[in-house]
Amino acid sequence: MTVTAFAPETEERLALARQVADAVLFEGYVLYPYRASAAKNRLRWQFGVLVPPGWGADSQEHAFQHTECLMDPKAGATLSVEVRFLHARRRTVQQARPDGGYDTVRELRLDDRVLVPWDEGSEERVEVVASVDELFGDGVTYPFRRPAREDTAPVLDEAGRTVGRLVRRCEEISGTVRLSARELDGPYRTARLSAVVENTSDWTPPEGRGADRDAALPHSLVATHLLMALSAGSFLSMTDPPEWAKGAVTACRNLHTWPVLAGEPGRADLVLSSPIILEDHPAIAPESPGALYDATEIDEILALRTAALTDEEKREARGTDERAAAVIELADSMPAEVLERLHGAVRSLREVTGPGPAAPDGGFPDEHGVQRPDTPWWDPASEAGFDPAQDRVVVDGRSLGKGSRVALHPGLRRTDAQDIFLRGRTAKIEAVLHDVDGGVHLAVTVEGDPGADIRREQGRFLYFQPDEVTPLEDDG
Repeated sequence: MTVTAFAPETEERLALARQVADAVLFEGYVLYPYRASAAKNRLRWQFGVLVPPGWGADSQEHAFQHTECLMDPKAGATLSVEVRFLHARRRTVQQARPDGGYDTVRELRLDDRVLVPWDEGSEERVEVVASVDELFGDGVTYPFRRPAREDTAPVLDEAGRTVGRLVRRCEEISGTVRLSARELDGPYRTARLSAVVENTSDWTPPEGRGADRDAALPHSLVATHLLMALSAGSFLSMTDPPEWAKGAVTACRNLHTWPVLAGEPGRADLVLSSPIILEDHPAIAPESPGALYDATEIDEILALRTAALTDEEKREARGTDERAAAVIELADSMPAEVLERLHGAVRSLREVTGPGPAAPDGGFPDEHGVQRPDTPWWDPASEAGFDPAQDRVVVDGRSLGKGSRVALHPGLRRTDAQDIFLRGRTAKIEAVLHDVDGGVHLAVTVEGDPGADIRREQGRFLYFQPDEVTPLEDDG
C-alpha cells in the first residue's frame, strides 16, 4: 500500500541528510555580490532543472532525472522517497499611486533596501512511501501537481506607510515519480532500485517566442534531487562497492543525477541522489557560519568581500531576495572568532605513536634539524631525455603519440568525476607526458569540442593514463 507520510523515525534519520540536501537545493541560488543587477545573477539556476517536455528540443536541459542504485532490503522493508525542488516564484514590484492604485516599476527605493523584480524559489517536497515488495513488477507511479497561485504583500516605509507592494506568481507545474526494483542474479538478496522524476507539465512556449529559458523556468522543477531511505536493510555505495557488486554497479543507469550514501557515517540506509556529484556521506563543514549560496567561492573570502560591499550595493542586495539579505547581515555581524575559524581546518592529521623512519645512510640535517638525503628525490637534469611532442607510449600493442586518435574509457576510482561524462568519446593526443614518479599521462583534446582549438593554443588539455584509452585504427 503506497502512502505519502513519513514515519517519525524516518523523519529523524532524514534530518542530517537534509542539511546537505538544502545546500544542493540552494546551490547557486543567488551569487556574490548578491544583487539582481549583477551579470552572474541574470542566468538563474544551473543544476537539476527539469524543464517542461514541450519546451524546445534544442534545449540543453532535460525533462527527467533517472536514478539507479543497488539495495539489500530486509523482509517487510519499506522505501521512503522525498523529492525536493524549487518552484520559481516570479516577483514584480509595484509602486502605490495617490489614488490607491499601483503601477509596475523597475525598482522601488526605500531607506534600507532597493526592491527589484526577481525570481524567488519556493521549496517543494513530494513524499512517497511504498513497501519494497510493491516495487517489483510494474512498480509504483505517483503523480503530483502544484497549482498556479498569486499573492501580494504590502511594502511599508520606515513610518509604516504603504508605498508599494510585491506581487508574486507561481505557475502550475506537474510531475511524476516512478519507482521500481528488479532482483539481481546471484547468491545475494540484492536489487536494482530505479527512481525516475519527470516534469509532465503541458506548457509550451508562446508561438513566435521560440526556446525561451526564462519563460520555461516558472514551469520547471528547479534543483531537483531525491532522498531515499530504507526502513530495514541497506544501500550499496556506488563509488566504493564491494568487489562482487562492481559489475552490477557499472550496469546502473544514472542520467542527470548521481546517488551517494547519506546521513550518519557508518550507516548505509539512506541515499541522496543529486544533480551535483558528491562523495559518500557528504556533510556541511562545522566551521561554516551559514548559507552563502555561492559554493564557487571560499567562505572566508566570500564573507570578507561581502562585508566590504558599499552601502548602496548592500541596499540592492537586501532588496533582491530575503536570502541575499540574510547573507549581508551574516557578513556584517560575523564575530572575529567565527571569521578566524574560516581561515582553514586540517582534518587529516594522525597521532604519532612511534618513532619516525630512520634517516638513510649519508643523510644530513637541514637548518631545522630534519634529516635529509644527500641526493634530491628529483633531479631536474633527468628531464633532458623527454619530449612531450615526440615521445610515444605503447597501448594494446600500438605506438601512440601526438596526433594519435583514441577512445576514452576513464577509470572509476582515480579519475575526476567530470571525466566520466567523456566515456566513449573520441579524442586526439596532443602530448605524452612523464611525471617525476615515472608515470605516463596523455594530454588530449576531445573531438567535436567547439573549443578544442582554443584549448590547444592555451595548452589546456584533459589528461588520461594509458590504460584509460583505446587506440583507434585510423590514428595519426
